[in-house]
Amino acid sequence: MKKILLLTTILLLTFSIVSSNKNYPAGARSLGLSHSSVSFSDTWSTFHNQAGIGNISNITSGFFYESKFRIDELSLIAGSLILPVKGGGFGLSFFQFGKGLYKENKIGLAFAKPLGNKVTAGIQLDYFSQTFPENERSKGFVTAEGGIIYQPLDDLSIGAHIFNPVSAGIKTAFGKIELPATIRMGAHYSFDESVLITAEAEKHFHNPLIIKTGIEYLPVKNLALRIGVSGKPTRFTSGIGYRTGKISTDIAFSYHGNLGITPSISIQFIL
Repeated sequence: MKKILLLTTILLLTFSIVSSNKNYPAGARSLGLSHSSVSFSDTWSTFHNQAGIGNISNITSGFFYESKFRIDELSLIAGSLILPVKGGGFGLSFFQFGKGLYKENKIGLAFAKPLGNKVTAGIQLDYFSQTFPENERSKGFVTAEGGIIYQPLDDLSIGAHIFNPVSAGIKTAFGKIELPATIRMGAHYSFDESVLITAEAEKHFHNPLIIKTGIEYLPVKNLALRIGVSGKPTRFTSGIGYRTGKISTDIAFSYHGNLGITPSISIQFIL
């Protein structure tokens, strides 16, 4: 009986999360800054703003793991690979949310290129699939996302991104489950090499506007401390990152007042 109640709770929580947003973000640095990272150009631009791929000059890859509310059945794994080419860059990404009876998967293929000295643009095709307990095979669909990044100053970057503008979704026995179209706009500013601030507004077409902010501080070279806050509902995040040579590791935590702590970790490689 306890197992049935636990499974029911997990499934209800999963569908609650899924109905609000199934395009899960990735990268522990981003999480530590409350995912206010739409203006970043890094390994995880394949998840936040594909335009960032166009500003990356080296092959880079990363792996991410998140244990949502420390529930194994709600774990998220993700990966990203960026391949610069002449005149732009390609990105390949994936995630899997959940395990066992219910899973969500996404595979994305992106391309980005500079449009002059200050603007880059990128687009990505995504294939989403879901595995439900009542179905032998997963169901999926194709959608798209893309964005731009504008850098008016060396220390200031501004980004905008749109996901799933056509509100595509999966048809199930309970009806169509749509991924909400989402728009993100934000910026980050580096005061010097040790302090960076971020701010972002995110709007799901069926949900209220969310404001996200973060601060990254480097007390010593290669070590970063991060805090973030977003809402409503208010959510606090924090994290730490360390770089050594061509490898960087980030750890982050987010806190939900009712459901508890979500830990995550990511590791990035520059090849």
